[in-house]
Amino acid sequence: MRSFLALCSLLAVLAGLAWYYGWRFPDAWNPWAPLDVRQPPNGLTAYKLSRLRDDPALCRQALERAELQFRAQADSPATAKCPLQNVWRIERGQARLSSSFIASCPLAVAYALFERHGMQPAAQRVFGQPVAQVDHLGSFACRNVYNRQQGRLSQHATANALDISGFRLRDGQRIVLARDWQAGGQKAEFLRQVRQAACDSFSTVLGPDYNAAHHNHFHLDMGRWQVCR
Repeated sequence: MRSFLALCSLLAVLAGLAWYYGWRFPDAWNPWAPLDVRQPPNGLTAYKLSRLRDDPALCRQALERAELQFRAQADSPATAKCPLQNVWRIERGQARLSSSFIASCPLAVAYALFERHGMQPAAQRVFGQPVAQVDHLGSFACRNVYNRQQGRLSQHATANALDISGFRLRDGQRIVLARDWQAGGQKAEFLRQVRQAACDSFSTVLGPDYNAAHHNHFHLDMGRWQVCR
């Protein structure tokens, strides 16, 4: 016990000296520093993303560092069946989108992280060229999970989820989950790298291996559960 207390005291003294002489945690590892999407995801990313949910000013700061075209959306009335607050319309990223989508702030910033540190690097590794377009099935939908009549609301009901169905490369090649996930070859390898990389940015990642309902898309959301399937 005495040796443990002595060690704690020594560490406290060293920490105090380091602070006194100007040493600080790098922003990427400082839980109070704003999230910078130019830095790759790490163990603090999920916490920093969660801070954006109810702080529009902090959200805008993160978005302005991202390679996204975005517009703020007005909050919906609190009486709406699926009210939306602090949501943004994402019009494009490094790659164009099949259409713009509405996103909660954590989802929008997670998408920027995923594109920069996951999707585009995977495309360069496998194909030697970037993704030019991301094809998706939408984000906001005021519905329950699996469109059931009863049960809990889907993450889509708060614009906290995005379903990606495919990609288009700069040379025009199309990669479609419904066709290419099981086909083998480069396209299947790319899709598996993308699915794994998405788990570094999003809370939940569900794909064709999860169940038949996801045979044609990656479901990406920022809910409370950590799932990578």
